[in-house]
Amino acid sequence: MADDRIEHLTAEQRAELEAELADLEGPKRLAAVEAIKTARSFGDLSENFEYHAAKNEQGLLEARIRKLRHRLHHTVVVEHDTDDHVGPGSIVEIEDEQGETMEVTISVVGGGVSPTSPLGSALIGAAIGDTVEVEAPRGSWRATIRGIRR
Repeated sequence: MADDRIEHLTAEQRAELEAELADLEGPKRLAAVEAIKTARSFGDLSENFEYHAAKNEQGLLEARIRKLRHRLHHTVVVEHDTDDHVGPGSIVEIEDEQGETMEVTISVVGGGVSPTSPLGSALIGAAIGDTVEVEAPRGSWRATIRGIRR
């Protein structure tokens, strides 16, 4: 894979990725193999939609397994045990220049904002009251940190 950047994760975030990998390599992989076996029993493989669909699902599953293994290989577990500054696992309340507030979680799992994204990299290391400049694809904007919690 082309992206060999080191990701910083909390122990909980790493555990979530490891649990997903275990599920994919165990029960989900067995289910995919069983689906292919069942579809094969339907006859001629050249016109067997179920077989081709099952093989496609297996390919997607194996791609996700490879991606998770790669990510886990390129992670460093960090302990972020303070609310003094933003780090992996922080939940940050920010206010933009128009007075709109939003809450973001710095995380690479579970739908959070990646620490390597424009917003995540601007927030990492900042403290309450700091104003950060976010260099985003649609243009720069500023946000002030109003709160940090874990």
